[in-house]
Amino acid sequence: MKKGTKLYSIFKGTCPQCHEEKMFKSKNPYNLKTIFDMHETCPNCGQKFTPEPGFYYGAMYVSYAFGVAFFVAVWVAVLVLAPNLHPGIVVTIITLGLVLLAPASFRLSRKVWINIFVKYKRPEERQLKNGITK
Repeated sequence: MKKGTKLYSIFKGTCPQCHEEKMFKSKNPYNLKTIFDMHETCPNCGQKFTPEPGFYYGAMYVSYAFGVAFFVAVWVAVLVLAPNLHPGIVVTIITLGLVLLAPASFRLSRKVWINIFVKYKRPEERQLKNGITK
């Protein structure tokens, strides 16, 4: 992954516009006290991380898609690796996995959602927009 791609911003958790600063205040999504704490704006380029009220409601659809993909992947893996496993045990495994992955899925879905709407700008593009010339 190289800087300037959406995947870079999503997996590194950086600002979608400049790819320099982190979106979330805490690096660890499993620190439940700070799981929701995001910077208001990027300290480097000034991009708002919450462009409008309710912006991240759409991220719930992304999170839902991740959950469905996880469910299907685990279900198929169990059918292939342990076909005689009781369905109740399979559902328990999937539910436990979804609960354990919820904090990471929450953050990942927010990063994906904002990257759908905010385009990367090279440093010279950001400078021209701000009226700064070299």
